[in-house]
Amino acid sequence: MSVYARLKELGLTLPAPAAPIAAYVPVVVHGGLAHVSGQLPFIRGELVTGRLGDDLTLEQGKEAAQACALMILAQLEAALIPLDRIERVVKLGAFVASTPDFTDQPKVANGASELLFHVLGAAGKHARSAVGVSALPLGAAVEVDAIVAVAPH
Repeated sequence: MSVYARLKELGLTLPAPAAPIAAYVPVVVHGGLAHVSGQLPFIRGELVTGRLGDDLTLEQGKEAAQACALMILAQLEAALIPLDRIERVVKLGAFVASTPDFTDQPKVANGASELLFHVLGAAGKHARSAVGVSALPLGAAVEVDAIVAVAPH
């Protein structure tokens, strides 16, 4: 089944790719790898803000991470990489705005990891880091970046 068919089957729609907010590009492809800049969580067009352990629940954090994963896919497509060319998600970096006593960053990051597995199958399994931070750009709750192996044209 194609990636697009899986997205439809799961009831998922890719968001409009977000424009960079500083001096960088969303995706750089080099040597068969697409390096996707950190993506912020937009749900129904609204940025998910706040901190885990303070004003956001674990479930809200997972949903924010899922939104970041969808934005990663949207950025790849905007970079003219058809999603069916994804050979493997190599690595995700998940950054979670959280209080010092919040220690469930890996569970938050699972939102992105699980979504990519459901959409891409085995190609969505990846290495990952999940890090707690005191603040993220624009007050975002989560930011996720990716390295993705893509098949040649």
